[in-house]
Amino acid sequence: MAMTLRLTDEEAEALRQAAEDEHRSMQDVARQAIREYTARREVSFAEAVDFVVQRDAELIERLGQ
Repeated sequence: MAMTLRLTDEEAEALRQAAEDEHRSMQDVARQAIREYTARREVSFAEAVDFVVQRDAELIERLGQ
């Protein structure tokens, strides 16, 4: 899927510099950043669910009866 991403001048420069430093394209750096961000969100959600399940285990068990 193609999309347009509007960056501030500072964001564009930071992306350009990161790509240059890593000898990669700006697109590749941006796509990896998106993959890492979405992976962290999935882990954060799973951790939150685990916390609630552990914290409220007794209540969850009673509701299941």
